[in-house]
Amino acid sequence: MASRDSRRKASRLAIFGWVLFAWAGQPYFTLILTFIYAPYFASAVVGDATRGQSIWGFATATAGIIIACTSPILGAVADATGRRKPWIAAFGALLAVGSAVLWVAKPGDAATIMPALIAFVIASIGAEFAHIFYNTMMPMLVPRKKIGSLSGLGWAVGYVGGMISLILSLAFFSTNPETGRTLLGFMPAFGLDTAAREGDRAMGPLTAIWFVVFATPLFLFTPDGEARYRFGPAIKHALQALVDTVRAARRHRDLWFFLLANMIYTDGLIALFAFGGIYGVGQLGWHTIELGLFGILLTITGTIGAYVGGKLDDRLGAKTVILGSLVILAICCCGILSVSRDRILFFLPVAPPMLGNGIFASTAERLYLALGALIGMVAAPLQAASRTLLVRLAPRDRLAQFFGLFALSGKLTSFMGPFLVAAVTAATASQKAGISVLVVFFFVGGILLASARIRARSL
Repeated sequence: MASRDSRRKASRLAIFGWVLFAWAGQPYFTLILTFIYAPYFASAVVGDATRGQSIWGFATATAGIIIACTSPILGAVADATGRRKPWIAAFGALLAVGSAVLWVAKPGDAATIMPALIAFVIASIGAEFAHIFYNTMMPMLVPRKKIGSLSGLGWAVGYVGGMISLILSLAFFSTNPETGRTLLGFMPAFGLDTAAREGDRAMGPLTAIWFVVFATPLFLFTPDGEARYRFGPAIKHALQALVDTVRAARRHRDLWFFLLANMIYTDGLIALFAFGGIYGVGQLGWHTIELGLFGILLTITGTIGAYVGGKLDDRLGAKTVILGSLVILAICCCGILSVSRDRILFFLPVAPPMLGNGIFASTAERLYLALGALIGMVAAPLQAASRTLLVRLAPRDRLAQFFGLFALSGKLTSFMGPFLVAAVTAATASQKAGISVLVVFFFVGGILLASARIRARSL
């Protein structure tokens, strides 16, 4: 008779609800964190892309510190309660509310900078924790040997959701500051004011509505864990579980080595996503339309990379997928540093972008596009393979706790990536100098993971 782990554990409708949650949450990372809102905030609200990159970086670091300090205990409490959906709902609400409030940031209005940053921190906390508890539902849905494919499918669907939301945003909301029209030549939908950049500001409320609508199937169709302790006793049980985990650290050497590596390379990835769009604004003079098209390209390659990476995860192992992704990311970062308006490969002169030549007409822009496409191709499998490796290494009865530690490893020093980029940018007044620190994160993370002795069954 087939073992319990070899049988499918959930219906297709349940898996559909789980996968669609990735679609629901991705616009926060695509529209707000990377391609539209963050560059708008830096260039229009703050009014200086370099100073805006620094301020946005410090806000990202603040959210990372809060997440790092609270994720292990909350993960342990979730394990003790046995339920996941209440946690996802609570932090999903923070994501939705924080995103909606981002509307307040007005071009050139310094009084709106701090409220927008506070809302961004709240939304970031909500997004991170909602996905922590969402990730722990994977073993409830498929056999362990299929987790890589499920994780890759989730990332792929999420990228498609991000791409669709980005296309809609460019077609009907975000405008070119020079023409006042969207990518399709329309005025912004719903009578949004072009001069006040309301199309870009609408990314916050749009993200909130999108999340609420598409997260609903998870709560309707996907089964939750069985209830165990009530919240009060769960806290006491969680604290004891954390103590026991620390005492048993030697028995989980492979896992701790992986968490350390994840801590380092995730820092670099967070900062790369946080500043990729802002860097394009400062170095190439891109506006919302160019950034949006750039984002669409990345989501297309990311979707392909996530799906293929999930298959490679099941076949070659998560460790191999992670290491390959890190090597490519480090190379791409070096390539990005070699690109400026009138130079590629550091020293080779090229014609700079010129008005009237069309979108992405210059050699520098095209090289930046190619490097970005490659980053999208490998970033998704890096993230998907990281969470599947954790599922395969962590004790089943403490999965949320270890996902909390996983978040801790991804956030304990996650403020360091944005902080160092922000600090180096501020100290040197150079975006290139700030971005250059990311290469070190990918290199060190790869070395640490390569030195970990991870058993073949967990690869």
